Amino acid sequence: MSHYCHKSLILSESPLKIEGVALSAKILIVEDEPAIQELLCFNVLQAGFQALCAADADSMWLQIQNNLPDLILLDWMLPNTSGVILARQLRSQDATRNIPIIMLTARGEERDKIMGLEAGADDYITKPFSPRELLARIRAILRRHAPPIPDKMVSAGGLVLSPSSHRVTAHDKAIELGPTEFRLLHFFMTHAERVYSRTQLLDQVWGTQVFVEERTVDVHIRRLRAALEEAKMDGLIQTVRGSGYRFSVN
Repeated sequence: MSHYCHKSLILSESPLKIEGVALSAKILIVEDEPAIQELLCFNVLQAGFQALCAADADSMWLQIQNNLPDLILLDWMLPNTSGVILARQLRSQDATRNIPIIMLTARGEERDKIMGLEAGADDYITKPFSPRELLARIRAILRRHAPPIPDKMVSAGGLVLSPSSHRVTAHDKAIELGPTEFRLLHFFMTHAERVYSRTQLLDQVWGTQVFVEERTVDVHIRRLRAALEEAKMDGLIQTVRGSGYRFSVN
């Protein structure tokens, strides 16, 4: 039976802990070995994602019907079927065609990797693997599949941002921003008053990057604040100690 994963699990490797922030992408873990499923679930939860679990094909489809995921971790060997067959089925249906898939398997031969990728997997990771490595791959794939910035103009705290013209103004005065700072500000302005960790900002803003270190966020936050400083609006970007950053007009 499919279900949301439980949090009361034992972890073999220290995860990236994110507390007091909203969960983001839904990760469906399709794994029939309980110990591996629980380990994956715990790491996914601790990394700030939502974790959904299924132990076989039937529970996977039920979970997808009830909670369409943003990414699927799919074990190669499952009861009565294989992850390769399921990957082909997922790619053949409109509702799941574009959901990223990471294949999990103990089969490390090159021909097996090619088979998994040709079946529709976006990535392939061989057991045993580091939870941190898996999370890095999850983030990288989610960034590549991140939706583009909508064209709708947004305004907050005296700032006006126009995605279509790539312009930002503060009280009608233009503010020059690089592309990353522009995306960062757009996300902040459309998600004001909520705290986001570096990891969550990476997942939401660095849409086309393969992998970016978390501290890179700090660099771009500094650049964004410097650009807003002349208009005396750098205070809109607040640092929340131990949690991350928040855009606040209060």
